[in-house]
Amino acid sequence: MSAIELRQVRKSFGATDVIHGVDLSVEKGEFVVFVGPSGCGKSTLLRMIAGLEDISAGEVLIDGEVVNEVEPARRGLSMVFQSYALYPHMSVAGNMSFGLRMTGTSKAETERRVKEAAAILQLEPLMKRKPSQLSGGQRQRVAIGRAIVRQPKAFLFDEPLSNLDAELRVAMRVEIAKLHQDLGATMIYVTHDQVEAMTLADRIVVLRAGRIEQVGTPAQLYADPDNVFVAGFIGSPRMNLINAVSDGRTISIGDLALTPTLAGALPAGPVTLGLRPEQFEGGDGETARLSVAVEVVENLGGTSVVHGRLPDGQTILVEQRGKTRSVPQDRLETAFAVSDLLVFDAEGQRLR
Repeated sequence: MSAIELRQVRKSFGATDVIHGVDLSVEKGEFVVFVGPSGCGKSTLLRMIAGLEDISAGEVLIDGEVVNEVEPARRGLSMVFQSYALYPHMSVAGNMSFGLRMTGTSKAETERRVKEAAAILQLEPLMKRKPSQLSGGQRQRVAIGRAIVRQPKAFLFDEPLSNLDAELRVAMRVEIAKLHQDLGATMIYVTHDQVEAMTLADRIVVLRAGRIEQVGTPAQLYADPDNVFVAGFIGSPRMNLINAVSDGRTISIGDLALTPTLAGALPAGPVTLGLRPEQFEGGDGETARLSVAVEVVENLGGTSVVHGRLPDGQTILVEQRGKTRSVPQDRLETAFAVSDLLVFDAEGQRLR
């Protein structure tokens, strides 16, 4: 039995449909990340699971039971929001224990749960401090601790790291990953940051305009995207998506003719080729060469990312490693394995 299941879930605000018949199963102990651009419906979907948004159609099930009409407090879920929402006049211990005290949990049980959560999150030295005396990362840990003490069926995270600076975001990502390992709890996490999704998730749900585009492990989505949207969204730096033309046998990029290996027929007409920036100068079998006019180079230490143009004017990204690095105005001669190419049809769907 799945921990959380969505069956043809829909959401409308007036005449505007924002969630279009979503089906999804989240298994017990699984860490699932909803990812997608702003406005794709990921937070709305999370709030529907939590009971904070009404469901226009479909069913939400928790441990096999339909909870559409069950109020949020009785669903057995804990939610961590983007804002910490801590009571400024209460100590860390007071904030973490408040929900338990309001539900009549005994003093001894409350103290035990708060002590255990504080140990997991390394908050013991801070228990008497007020929120104003804490850093952003410490406040977020308190908010997570407040969720842990409820011992929920699942944790829901709504962009919990978006208010933190870059260094703290990385540190808190590690903290949340460790928390999942330690608790073995079911977690659903919403973010627009695909790096967070790739580093945290057991499975990623890619959303666009209220629909699921693809569900899979980070490795599956990176190597085997179903369509142009997923290919371009997952991965940093992004995948190169190159416009080309097929005659039904070969694919042409300007004067370059390629013959990719596909299980099915190659349609004639416009197609899109996908190639990761790190796949240049690598791979086995047949190779093809490209001449790239270098415009900008991002030096990232161990690697650099070349932003350049092909002879037909299309932009392209090439990742470079080692001591040889291009500079603006260079002409970069590079190659790739034809077998590494992904091919998408005129509608953006992957050709296998």
